[in-house]
Amino acid sequence: MKLELRSRLYSLATAILTPVVLIRLLMRGVKTRAYLQRWHERFGWFNNPRFKGKSIWVHAVSVGEVNAAIPLIKALMKQYQNHDFVLTTITPTGSDRVQQIFGDQVFHVYLPYDLPGAVKRFLRKTKPDLAVIMETEIWPNLFRFCKKQNIPIVVANARLSEVSMKGYRWVESLAAQAFNNTHFVAAQTMKDAKRMVRLGCEPKRIFVVGSLKFDIIIDEEIIKKGEEIRAHYSTDRLIWVAASTHLEDEIEILDAYAVLKQRHPGLMLVIVPRHPERFQSTTQACRNKGFQTQIRSEDGLSGLDTDVFVVDTMGEMLEFYASSDIAFVGGSISDIGGHNVLEAAVFSLPVLVGPNTYNFEEITQLLNDCGGSYLVHDANDIISRMEALMQNPELRGKMGQAAYTLVQKHRGAVNTTMQMIESIMSQSTLPKSFETKHYPSIQS
Repeated sequence: MKLELRSRLYSLATAILTPVVLIRLLMRGVKTRAYLQRWHERFGWFNNPRFKGKSIWVHAVSVGEVNAAIPLIKALMKQYQNHDFVLTTITPTGSDRVQQIFGDQVFHVYLPYDLPGAVKRFLRKTKPDLAVIMETEIWPNLFRFCKKQNIPIVVANARLSEVSMKGYRWVESLAAQAFNNTHFVAAQTMKDAKRMVRLGCEPKRIFVVGSLKFDIIIDEEIIKKGEEIRAHYSTDRLIWVAASTHLEDEIEILDAYAVLKQRHPGLMLVIVPRHPERFQSTTQACRNKGFQTQIRSEDGLSGLDTDVFVVDTMGEMLEFYASSDIAFVGGSISDIGGHNVLEAAVFSLPVLVGPNTYNFEEITQLLNDCGGSYLVHDANDIISRMEALMQNPELRGKMGQAAYTLVQKHRGAVNTTMQMIESIMSQSTLPKSFETKHYPSIQS
């Protein structure tokens, strides 16, 4: 009874706060106009997709989650060809990535706000046989109504940092109930699993299967585009890519580059800002530093004498990883929690990464432990590590190979997650091998 009351109070609070959320969307729309579009979808109002039968629904909040979900979604499409597919995101950049990768193969719509009416409309129109929620997007009403309508939920690639866990404290009992409305939770690491148990998730639901991010798929087209970009420059010119950057990352990167450029005139810096609303400010910051700066949207490829090239387009980060010699992964000097270092590692790049990587704590530690990355705190650290890498091609090759080997060694989470999903869809038991992955049997 207390939980039902809390659910009602939560729904009331969500309704009351909805105007605040809309105002925030409006403010974001000032910089990124896509936030001003398709608001009706966020309330469950959209044209009926008219599926031929039922669907499989996958939710991935933004670009990073969509990228991580790609191998799993492709495996689902291959296995369940008689189902339609619904993909939801929260951000326009996530939506753009879905359209870029899957186009008309899927029905994309924004995830509805966690309001009872919006959730019911969404489920009524999409009719999912299965819900796959990427990472840890815990929405009490959404999970509760899926449970009521017998829609099994799998939380795939599940992670829960200490920071995120604290964010759930004010709705801890509802978050626990949401977790326990799931069928399976496929946790990335034991640390993630333990945090989920502390939050209230029943251990019997949790399996530690590793990260889907290790199963990253690099299409031949990406490799080809990367080779074409690299061929544009002389073979003796080093390209340093700083990807998924935020303001604080770029401050240190540009300070370091100012020194490195004087010592190594042939070094070119490629910056791929994380958010499109920062494209213009990043470009201006580079020019204010006195760097010869060009941008992808206007110049295509940079001139041979360009200092800094800003990739102000969406969905091309992997191509520029493929064309580079050294990588910095952003959100890690900036206190964002870091971004996915494996997207650089899979291209055999030595990686520089800052100290704030709590969103990818275990993966970043693995990359460091295998010798595939260097930890940098500021411009001075960056200068020191870059000097070592630039002067020693063998070191670059050794670190890059270590990074690539790490990715290959830890692949397999897609296959394991698919086995979990198959047991739901076929109403069968999990394979015997899952005993070693089940949370209680390996609890330390």
